[in-house]
Amino acid sequence: MTEQNGDLAFLPLGGTGEIGMNLNLYRLGDTWLAIDCGIGFSGNDTPEAEILVPDPAFIVERRNKLAGLVITHAHEDHIGAVAHVWPMLQCPIYVTPFAAAVLRRKLAEARLVDVPIRVIMPGARFDVGPFDIEFVPVTHSVPEAQSMVLRTPAGVVVHTGDWKFDPEPLVGPATDLNRLAEIGKEGVLALVCDSTNVMKPGPSRSESEVRVSMTELVASLKGRIAVTCFASNVARVETIAMAAQAAGRTVVLVGRSLRNLDTAARECGYLSGVLPFLSEQDVNDVPDDQLLMIITGSQGEPRSALSRISMDVHPNISLGEGDTVIYSSRMIPGNERAIMAVQDNLAKRGVKVITDREHFVHVSGHATGGDVQKMYELLKPQHVVPVHGEWRHLTAQAALAQEMGIAPILLEDGDILRLSPGKLEVVDTAPTGRLALDGNRLLPMNGGVLAARRKMLFNGIVIGSFAVDDEGFVIGDPKVSAPGLLDPDDLESVRVREEFANALDVIPDELRNEDDAFREAAKTALRRALGRKLQKRPLVDVHVLRV
Repeated sequence: MTEQNGDLAFLPLGGTGEIGMNLNLYRLGDTWLAIDCGIGFSGNDTPEAEILVPDPAFIVERRNKLAGLVITHAHEDHIGAVAHVWPMLQCPIYVTPFAAAVLRRKLAEARLVDVPIRVIMPGARFDVGPFDIEFVPVTHSVPEAQSMVLRTPAGVVVHTGDWKFDPEPLVGPATDLNRLAEIGKEGVLALVCDSTNVMKPGPSRSESEVRVSMTELVASLKGRIAVTCFASNVARVETIAMAAQAAGRTVVLVGRSLRNLDTAARECGYLSGVLPFLSEQDVNDVPDDQLLMIITGSQGEPRSALSRISMDVHPNISLGEGDTVIYSSRMIPGNERAIMAVQDNLAKRGVKVITDREHFVHVSGHATGGDVQKMYELLKPQHVVPVHGEWRHLTAQAALAQEMGIAPILLEDGDILRLSPGKLEVVDTAPTGRLALDGNRLLPMNGGVLAARRKMLFNGIVIGSFAVDDEGFVIGDPKVSAPGLLDPDDLESVRVREEFANALDVIPDELRNEDDAFREAAKTALRRALGRKLQKRPLVDVHVLRV
């Protein structure tokens, strides 16, 4: 890839062609700028991993030319991977006060203490290396979301981040329409724009409407009420709390991410009109008809509080006949099966489940098709680059741009788009990939550990173990363990053990004195003993003990 002085390029490494895992790069001359670094949820096609992170290898190789990482807002799909990826990048991070409060907790949990965090006020203008950046406050379902204006010698680029138009957002300011119109008058070379909700026609509905509807709903219900929403949606948490207070209910927070959000929000001056929340340990001190719980787990995450409550294994909270769970959130694509399983478990316990299909309890934080068209009218960009969405979302936004006489450019992760000089076009590709977050480590999705886990998941694992003397002859009876494939005492298990023992006896003497050769021969013997009856090819391992 050629890097010339003054030329400008855009490269998405994650979040373009998928939901989540946002990681975007701009290059001016030979200097790079990173925008956002988020996680994604694994779908049904990747059950061996729960949380995914974009592979940053391309920019890690160029980190000596990386000026900084700017975070547009504090949602997990934009900020959640920073603590895992930053040790590879080692660059300054630019965030608003609220995002800084959220990020510092994540970095502390990862024991990262010397990360250079630069706090930038919403609406401020600042430099990152050669990049002249202006934050423009926009409405989203988290405080202090910012669109970014990049002023370069090649022209102005607007990177929207996540946004919508909401005249009454309740928490934080409305999107600054006047500022956007002024930027449009400067002339905008390219608009790199969120596509998530573009397929919905007309203007966005307001958070203020949700507050009215939620207040009416909560007032009408008896028994315990639990509401689940995205932990980072401060306006929604405030809406739920206000609805509870209006109905004379006490609010309890359930789940670590909600408690962290509450602390960060109050640190930054949000939730000032809401009474302090109780903790889940206080649940049983509040009468059922006076209790409302805000609970994590809207996406069916298996270890979340709501999932455990639905299976009646939560240490402090139970729900049953006469209680209600309200889903004040949307389904992220890929999570449908997990969410429906939790809702089904709740229904089995007699819990009434209310979603946005039954009642107006959620509004998206993302721009509708009508919002996007209005953004085009304000900014008047020469080109539109749809990002942040699956292919169907990107193509829908491209069609909108085309209708309004603006040239769209469709990209996928890894496409390097030259913005200047000359014609805007994809000139090269960069390697991309996904890493799985496994505990505190990042593993390549196509690496040996996850390949083995996939094989175990679908075909099982069989482990043989036996002891040998110093000449390599078997002592006692070999053992075979095949959890999830064979019961230890059934006839098939007995047959496999016997055939494994017989196969070990005929391994040639010359292989018995060298451990690796003996182990490989024993693995082959165990595979042969398993035969074809299982109709599977399980992962096979052997433990040899010399005594």
